[in-house]
Amino acid sequence: MRFPPEFLDELRNRVPLEDVIGRHVRLQKKGREFVGLSPFNKEKSPSFTVVPSKGFYHCFSSGEHGDVISFLMKVEGLTFPEAVEKLAGEAGLRMPEQSPESRERSRQAADQRDILEQAADWYAQRLFAPEGRTALTYLRERGLSEETIRRFQIGFSPDSRDALKSHFLQQGQTERALVAAGLLINPDEGGRQTYDRFRGRVMFPISDLRGRIVAFGGRALGDGQPKYLNSPETDLFHKGRNLYGGDLARKAAHDKATVIVTEGYMDVIALHAAGFTGAVAPLGTALTEEQLDLLWRMADEPVLCFDGDKAGQRAAARALERALPLLKPGKSLRFALLPSGEDPDSLIQREGAEAMRSLLKGASSLSDKLWDIEVVGRDLENPERRAAVWQALESQVKLIEDKTVQKSFNDAFFQRFWRRMSKKRGGDGKAGFRAGTAAPLATPGRRERERLMLVILLNHPDLLPEVIEDLGNVSFSAPDLDNFRQQVLIRAFECSPLEPQRLKDQLIEAGFASVIAAITGDQKLRTVGFAKPEADKTEAFAGWKHTFRIFQQEALKDEIKYAEQRLATDNTPENFRYLLDLRAQELTLLDDTEPETVQRHA
Repeated sequence: MRFPPEFLDELRNRVPLEDVIGRHVRLQKKGREFVGLSPFNKEKSPSFTVVPSKGFYHCFSSGEHGDVISFLMKVEGLTFPEAVEKLAGEAGLRMPEQSPESRERSRQAADQRDILEQAADWYAQRLFAPEGRTALTYLRERGLSEETIRRFQIGFSPDSRDALKSHFLQQGQTERALVAAGLLINPDEGGRQTYDRFRGRVMFPISDLRGRIVAFGGRALGDGQPKYLNSPETDLFHKGRNLYGGDLARKAAHDKATVIVTEGYMDVIALHAAGFTGAVAPLGTALTEEQLDLLWRMADEPVLCFDGDKAGQRAAARALERALPLLKPGKSLRFALLPSGEDPDSLIQREGAEAMRSLLKGASSLSDKLWDIEVVGRDLENPERRAAVWQALESQVKLIEDKTVQKSFNDAFFQRFWRRMSKKRGGDGKAGFRAGTAAPLATPGRRERERLMLVILLNHPDLLPEVIEDLGNVSFSAPDLDNFRQQVLIRAFECSPLEPQRLKDQLIEAGFASVIAAITGDQKLRTVGFAKPEADKTEAFAGWKHTFRIFQQEALKDEIKYAEQRLATDNTPENFRYLLDLRAQELTLLDDTEPETVQRHA
């Protein structure tokens, strides 16, 4: 059974190679590759390598080499059609029918590729002919060497309605085939002749990731409009699924080059010429989901490089919003904003490659960029404005579909928001010990103390100003209680003082009704005197501090245990000093004495 090459290419692109192989081989990531023990030979040291960016695996011990389809055939004993059918089902791709029409489409695609390759050669010849003198001068004035021009197959389309058309007709091609390839325009009005789509333009061939030309982009010389013109959508070309320079960047990314996303053809070419061989550009549109997927196959954190003006800021914001739902552990973006009025090409020409290298080194993480967009420069002086800013952050974070990444963003933003608000209230944004290295252990006793601290605050929210520093500098072991803790702190910043019922209503509205019901309905907690609503403030405060101190001691013990293990495996002065500091804090906590009232209820 024969499958169209386009279908097999789409199948390989949609199914992550490392995921399929990871079901059979325990893989360990090393840079942009994965290694593991050979599934074909028994071995003690891993010799099996998976290279997702290039779509292949290689086993050095057995010599086996192939792609995702051949891997399934070898390890599961499937035939080629069976492996294709299984992967297509996983990718949600409909299996192509082997029909005369399908075979004809494959033939037409091959013919189109041949026409486009011939067109690229013809345009390149025109650039170095007398008629291309103006275009060649323009390119040289932009700093492009002949080697760079030839590497990117840059050409020139004469300012004629039928120059390319006449050339191909003389070669025996049909007008219909040239229209299908996007090289001729067929007027809507009946009776009018077809004519060349690209006229009087510098021509940039656009390739797919396998290096096959699928379209062209043309830049007008002088005042011609539009300034940039791309091929139309064809059977081979979908602008939202391609990246200019993607084939070259894919190879460079495998060799550890930084993948840089910029805005135009000339920027990509200038970056490559300056040694930044991982540069790509979308094709006249904002980044699409398909393009982001292509980028993440090349690199874990591609750098988006935009102009520093307002348009560039808007482009960065659009890209960020498009990326948020697609984020996965280890897959994100970074943002590098150029000085206002500069693009990569002009920056490199004016200040050299080192200036670009410095810009990329200082690129912001996606989370930092989101914080800048939603928080920096905003007025947080009153509760209403603080609530609006936090809600804007929350709404953006909720767009992240991966729950692990979403929680990571939420926790990080909460800490930043809390520290900023704490400083505004006169705090220093930090207080005492914070167990931030070892994850808190979810023991029954710890969870009970976490619930007790929250119950006290639900019944006595007037204690929040007294305990806000302590509560903000810890993490609870139970995710639901830690989220609840964060929301209590946010409500404290939004509105103070808080009445018990108002606090509960706000938390129920935020989706925490089940947590409130669970902790307030806990019969054991309801017997604790200082946690009851009728307890006086002094007693409730002493009880909260006592519970917190025990909680803090447990967290500190976990951190000390972790520090001891780290010192045993990495005996450095820094690790030793950190362990001594933790033990000093432990002695300080043990020396504290508790009020007699609290001892009685503890």
